[in-house]
Amino acid sequence: MNTKKVLIAGLVASIVMAMMEMIYEIFGVGFWSAPTFIAATVMRGLQTVATPVPFALVPVVVGMMGHMMNSVILGFVFVAAFGKRLASQTTGMVYGTVYALVIFFVMWFVVLPLIDPVMLKLNPYVFALAHVVWGAVIGAMVVRSAVPKAAV
Repeated sequence: MNTKKVLIAGLVASIVMAMMEMIYEIFGVGFWSAPTFIAATVMRGLQTVATPVPFALVPVVVGMMGHMMNSVILGFVFVAAFGKRLASQTTGMVYGTVYALVIFFVMWFVVLPLIDPVMLKLNPYVFALAHVVWGAVIGAMVVRSAVPKAAV
């Protein structure tokens, strides 16, 4: 599979997921909460950030970079694990959705409580749905990128 296209799929999926989460959190812990909470993984002082989370440039940039990096890495893992099984966009979206739900459950119940508990302030249902959308987008995009162009 084309590395550049998997990279682009990971970035696009990360943006779709982030915007979905951030827009919802306007009504929750704040628009800037998701990237700031992600940054709290490495910027430990953010574990106690007040809500609604205010804009702060460095945490938002660090959080978005971490989110996009993880999305790209997990996109490559997805393609390595399932790429040969993705015969259509529907198959890609189904595999991507299941893959994303596994990621959500592992993150929410194992990883976040241990390394970034402030993330648990996000709405878990929206966080799960955002993962589903991420999986569907990445699944659709990597399949589409794998289909050869029709001869004209």
